[in-house]
Amino acid sequence: MGKSTVLQALSAIQIRTGDFAFTTLRPVPALTRIGGVLVQLVEIPGLIGGATDDRGGGRALLGVLRSADAIVWCGRAGAPPELLREVMDEVALAGIEAPSFVAVTRADEVDGDPCARYAAAFPLLDVLGVSVLDDAALGALREAVWSLTGLIRVRLRYAGAVDEEPIAIPPGSTVADVADRVHHELGAQAVGARVWGPSSRFDGQRVGREHEVLDGDVVEILR
Repeated sequence: MGKSTVLQALSAIQIRTGDFAFTTLRPVPALTRIGGVLVQLVEIPGLIGGATDDRGGGRALLGVLRSADAIVWCGRAGAPPELLREVMDEVALAGIEAPSFVAVTRADEVDGDPCARYAAAFPLLDVLGVSVLDDAALGALREAVWSLTGLIRVRLRYAGAVDEEPIAIPPGSTVADVADRVHHELGAQAVGARVWGPSSRFDGQRVGREHEVLDGDVVEILR
């Protein structure tokens, strides 16, 4: 279904790929950087009907899904959505629930809208067309994956320099939470912060400990 090719395009991992089903024989983990934050993706072999009864080693694969924070359902452009629904049904039967969306792989290989059939079949899920030949589509896929985490990204500023790598924190986090994430002692000592970004009224606004930060903020802790 093109999962391996997409995972390889998102990361530096080298994966065996092929133009046939079940090329992947075991779970394959890989890291990708999204907006500066490292996110682990794990490709699992295709599930089949009866996976909950351990057909095709389904129980072990479902065990991997139980520990996942989110799921990206992958269906190949032009393939019947019913094939993907069979996989979804097995996951639901196993009692696994997680934020998810549908990625339609090999979107460049069909005429017309590659997502239309999947959008009609799964009206409650977002559907995204993906082609490894389209950098914009891969970028949109990364951001869609990030949205499933439910986290926000905040960068720290020290002595005028901004950290390249942001920290990932839950929405609703405050300046005090950011400081505590850096170090518990800093969290106790912080009196406030200077903030640049969406949560500030102007660049470098001074705020208190309970100021709520937003995705994309740059924060300089004050103590």
